[in-house]
Amino acid sequence: MSQKTGVFAGFKEFLMRGNVIELAVAVVVGAAFTNIVNTVVKGVINPIVGALGSQNLDHYKACLTTCHTDAKTGDYTDGIYILWGSVLSAVLTFLITAAVVYFLMILPMNKWKARQDAKKPVDNAPAAPTEVELLTEIRDALIAQRNGSANGSPSGGAGSVVPQKTQQ
Repeated sequence: MSQKTGVFAGFKEFLMRGNVIELAVAVVVGAAFTNIVNTVVKGVINPIVGALGSQNLDHYKACLTTCHTDAKTGDYTDGIYILWGSVLSAVLTFLITAAVVYFLMILPMNKWKARQDAKKPVDNAPAAPTEVELLTEIRDALIAQRNGSANGSPSGGAGSVVPQKTQQ
């Protein structure tokens, strides 16, 4: 039974991580705003584009090969064509959805987290020794060991370097 408790505790810890919660919020908010964004694209963006041509972006196509159009409907009957209007509509929908999620959810949450982090007490623990300080201590210990000093301090004084004899 303790293993199940451990599994559930681990699952709960996983769910409570910030990234998982942010992802869940983004998915839910993105799904909720999809209808609003689609309405904005169809009601505002498409009429603006419609000033240049058709109001429905799905009607914008480009033909790669010789294409024939049906006289009654205006649709392509054969050939290879690209529906670039549909792609443009999907890109606009994505950009608007991403902007709404970012500016209404992620940005305020990041500001809230920054305020919470600023309220946390500052850790006043002494700083760990730097690399240079550690190397100095090691050098001093080696000098003391070489000179036979038992107290651990170098014989030439603090921070002194004992010259070595060279053979010629």
